[in-house]
Amino acid sequence: MRDLFRYDGKRVLVVGCATGMGASTARVVANLGGEVHGMDYQKPEHDLASFTDCDLREAAAVETAISTLSAPFDAVFYCAGLPTGRDPIDVMKVNFAAARLVVDGTSGLVPAGGAISVIASTGGLNFLQHMAPITELLSTSTFEAAIEWSRAHPDIVADGYVFSKEAITVYVMQRAITAARAGVRVNCLSPGPTDTPMMPAFEASASRELLLAFTGPMNRYATADEMGWPLAFLNSDAASFITGLNLIIDGGFLAGVMTGAIDPAALLGSASGA
Repeated sequence: MRDLFRYDGKRVLVVGCATGMGASTARVVANLGGEVHGMDYQKPEHDLASFTDCDLREAAAVETAISTLSAPFDAVFYCAGLPTGRDPIDVMKVNFAAARLVVDGTSGLVPAGGAISVIASTGGLNFLQHMAPITELLSTSTFEAAIEWSRAHPDIVADGYVFSKEAITVYVMQRAITAARAGVRVNCLSPGPTDTPMMPAFEASASRELLLAFTGPMNRYATADEMGWPLAFLNSDAASFITGLNLIIDGGFLAGVMTGAIDPAALLGSASGA
């Protein structure tokens, strides 16, 4: 029986391949036999079949980078992202506008049976409460229009991180429906607090104590590899009937909240010293 989790004979693209979850995903997929091509604004230290330099904050740069790629890519991983504490518009560019542009721009390079995965966040799980503005944003048809909308709604965009992750989660669900017609699966993965180079920015914004309070029941940050392996699964043939899924990898925190074992309000009070 063929090992459906492996990537032997497959070409994949990892956007945001230099560090963190993207670097882990690239290494995991290579370990599983895949031919890994990367795209980022900085060249990674690990080996790749090819590397494309790209500033994801610039639509023209993304479009140019995509135009240089040759089909097929059996899997595309969008792992790039900016944390809190950065310019909100830059965050919206990388976390939403560029992600959408990459998914739409590379979908024609992915044959039937292929898959695309995007890193979202547990910070975006409250998207149902903001469907009206998310729907407005998703109605924009270009990178530039999405950013114009974002500039016009600073009260909704706020620091950019949470809203961008809410929006990309909904986009992935919608895109999965249309991509299915071409036999391509589209999913996203929502990590809980994960120990990557972006973590110091999150700790500076929310405090380490607060972030650690939301890591139960495992009571630790995840590692980048603990996100890389599930991402590899989502785009593998082993997940051939999974599409439109937001896979939440949070060490059981959401399960605790939904069953009443974890009280978020109490955690917030404890972390703030109240």
